[in-house]
Amino acid sequence: MIRGVEAATDLDRRFMAAAIALGRRHLGRAGPNPSVGAICVATTPDGPRVVGRGVTALGGRPHAEPQALAQAGAAARGATLYVTLEPCSHWGKTPPCVDAILAAGIARVVVACDDPDPRVAGEGYARLAAAGVRVVRGVLAEEARAGLSGFLTRMTCGRPEVLLKLAVSADGAIGRAGVANFPVTGPAALARAQILRAEADAVAIGRATAEVDDPELTVRLPGLAAASPVRVVFDADARLSPESRLARTARDVPVRVIVGPRADGDRLAALAERGVEAIRVGADAAGRLDLPAALAALADLGLNSVMLEGGGVLAESFLARGLVDRIALFESPAVVGTGAVAAPPSLAVLRGPGAGRFRRRSREVVGTDVLTIWDTLPPPAA
Repeated sequence: MIRGVEAATDLDRRFMAAAIALGRRHLGRAGPNPSVGAICVATTPDGPRVVGRGVTALGGRPHAEPQALAQAGAAARGATLYVTLEPCSHWGKTPPCVDAILAAGIARVVVACDDPDPRVAGEGYARLAAAGVRVVRGVLAEEARAGLSGFLTRMTCGRPEVLLKLAVSADGAIGRAGVANFPVTGPAALARAQILRAEADAVAIGRATAEVDDPELTVRLPGLAAASPVRVVFDADARLSPESRLARTARDVPVRVIVGPRADGDRLAALAERGVEAIRVGADAAGRLDLPAALAALADLGLNSVMLEGGGVLAESFLARGLVDRIALFESPAVVGTGAVAAPPSLAVLRGPGAGRFRRRSREVVGTDVLTIWDTLPPPAA
């Protein structure tokens, strides 16, 4: 809770927790906007009652607040609106959410996170307060940030949030050399990784992984095919084959290749015929791509989050440059043995004292494996 404003109650925290859970429903599918949750609660003789719910629609519009208010109808007058992000106060492709809140007659607004978007950045609060609406800020802010972190990173850093997903065997391997799609973890972990993929705006791999595995990188869980993210290949010389699964499905699910200055025009043209779009960035003398520039270009496309799925060289490049914000580490009891491909060296920071800039967020058993989430956000309040 922010000093100088009305204190939150236990009831506020209960309804905000529900709004946070609601907001996660469209993670990865609401871009360029964040997936926000909103719940409208009216006071009745029988106690508080939820009269409206909303989550940012697919594609980012309409926003959560007007959906919750429309569902509430006349019951919104005098009610409390719980929303995970500061309501917008500017005209974009839709009217300001603050206007909808004022028109509905909401008496009190409880918010989890401030919006750093310079078009909002406190103006939403100011307009609500000027109209006599009571505002409570910072309720379960850290818990809400976990679902809004991609958008917050793009607004404050000018790049998407980067999640590194890795599966590591008991002997420290992430695969076997020359073997496509070598399974390090069990079925439950593989399914969980698919959920992480569905929650990302984009999934990225390096050129070598594209060549060896020839992946499709879509979401394969039943009913979630539409949640497949934009697919990105870091490929300095544009060597991705036009006959690859990625290229052949580029008109179904978007594919972007990040290429360097030396990328061959004929290769790019062949990929473009398949629907693959190229993003050209600078490179150093060794041909290594300018990763910050690549991320900035992805942010310009409205992508809030990118999940790195392979391989080890790409993971090490991002880790070594301090460009990883979260790590989803699946640890398996399996042993790869002969031909083992070692995990990225920089991952060793998680084994050291303090784990560098990362903090352990959660740890759970997933089938026969263990999933640990590390991030750079402060832990939630007790």
